[in-house]
Amino acid sequence: MKKQIPAYERVKMARDAKRPGALEYIAAICGDFFEVHGDRAYGDDGAVICGIGKLELPDSRELAVSVAATCRGRTIEERVRRNFGMAQPDGYRKLQRCLAQAVKFRRPLITFIDTPGAYPGKSAEERGQGMAIAECLYQMSAAPIPIITVVIGEGGSGGAIALGVADRIIMLENAVLSVLSAEGFASILWKDASRAAEASEVMKLTAADLLEHKIADFVIEEPEGGASETPEVVIGRVRDRVRSELGDLLRLSEAQLLERRYQKYRVIGK
Repeated sequence: MKKQIPAYERVKMARDAKRPGALEYIAAICGDFFEVHGDRAYGDDGAVICGIGKLELPDSRELAVSVAATCRGRTIEERVRRNFGMAQPDGYRKLQRCLAQAVKFRRPLITFIDTPGAYPGKSAEERGQGMAIAECLYQMSAAPIPIITVVIGEGGSGGAIALGVADRIIMLENAVLSVLSAEGFASILWKDASRAAEASEVMKLTAADLLEHKIADFVIEEPEGGASETPEVVIGRVRDRVRSELGDLLRLSEAQLLERRYQKYRVIGK
C-alpha cells in the first residue's frame, strides 16, 4: 500500500521539470505526428501544440486523430520559447483551428494538459484572452466527435479548462487540476502565499479528489517518486488507457456523445 502524500507535495511533483512532457506522450501514442502551426490571425503560440497523428486502437485498427496540448518545455531556452506553458489568445485560437478541422474530417481529439494557467499579461488581455478561452469551451462542448483529455502535470485555471471539455478526463496520480495555483489561492483567501500547503488541502485539487467528485474519470498510477522515475512505464499506461477509452467512445453515436458530455458537466458540483 502506498504511503499518503500531502496535497502540496503532489503539486510540486506535478511541476517537476523531469516529468514526461506533452511531446513525449504524443510521440508514444501517435505515429506520423504532423504539427500544425499558427492561428491564421496573429501568430504561432509555442505554449500550445496542435497536429494530426495516427493511433492504433485495441482491435489493431489505425485511426487518424487530432491532438492538442499545452507544453512547458524542458530546457530554459525551450521554456522561454513556450512561455512556460502559459498560452496567449493565439494559442487558444490555434486549438480552435485544430478542433474545427477534427470536426470537419470526423477525427477524435486528444488533449494533454500541463500548464500553470493562461498567460495573464497585458498583451494577452488586449488580444482577447477571455474570449479565446470561452470560444474553446463553447466549441469543445458542441463538437460531435470523441474527445479525451489527459492531465499529465499541473492544470491551472481557464488555461487548462480550455483544453478540458471532454468525454473522458484521465489524470496521472500526481497531476493536479484547480481553479488557480495553491499560492494564488492562499494569497487571495489569507493574504499569505506561504500557506500554499494548507490551501492545497482545502482546494481538493489532487487526482484522487477529482475522481471522488466525478470530475476525473480515471486515475493512472505512477511509481513511487512520480512519473519522472520510470517515464516509459507511465507513458505506456497512458497510451493503453487512451486507446481503450477511445475504442469505447467510437461505439457511440454523435447524439449519444453530446448528450453524455452534457450530462457529465451538468452533475459536477452537485
